[in-house]
Amino acid sequence: MNDLWQAITTASDLLLGLDKSLVEIVTRSLGVSLTAVAMATLIGLPLGALLALSRFPGRRVLLVIMNALMGLPPVVVGLVVLLLLSRSGPMGALGLLFTPAAMIIAQTILVLPIIVALSSTVIENLWQEYEEQMMSLGAGPWDRIMALLWDGRFALMTTVLAGFGRANAEVGAVMIVGGNIDHVTRVMTTAIALEASRGDLALALGLGIVLLLLSLAINAASYSVREFARLRYQA
Repeated sequence: MNDLWQAITTASDLLLGLDKSLVEIVTRSLGVSLTAVAMATLIGLPLGALLALSRFPGRRVLLVIMNALMGLPPVVVGLVVLLLLSRSGPMGALGLLFTPAAMIIAQTILVLPIIVALSSTVIENLWQEYEEQMMSLGAGPWDRIMALLWDGRFALMTTVLAGFGRANAEVGAVMIVGGNIDHVTRVMTTAIALEASRGDLALALGLGIVLLLLSLAINAASYSVREFARLRYQA
């Protein structure tokens, strides 16, 4: 009990004192996750809208696959990216393995199915509501996509936040492709696992508190966006 209280006290001191190691790890974690989410969003939103509005053979199969990939095991993604980026792999010449870039690639792959699947559902629901109006106006495919993405921006923001939550809490894939190298690829989740195994509970607990606060902030932001959208459409 005394050890736990001491760990909590030390963790509080690290947080309040903005410990250099803690700040470095948190900053790197946010940088990797935000970049991965931005890349997944740029690819996933148009792709989700395209799947929602297009009708072609195999469309439903693709949607089922995307929904299934939302639960893709991170260690599997990490292993696939490791094989691709290893020296004997097809992308080995790029020298990205055990760098933040490799971690961004892995997290992008993990987040992409979430954004595609959820955005496709949002856009398809909007299309059912506005289909007749857009068809009567003669809107082209690109105009439809842009109009529906804009109209569904608040719901899509919650989708992006869900993707960020997935990326920020991920440990398996980034451990495999990043190597958890100090001052290079160590992020919050991998640092917590390492420091806990070392017995340094103070730093692990401090990072855990930051991770928990980020999770709460993401959920609060998602709720706020939904409430804002609800009040806006009721007005």
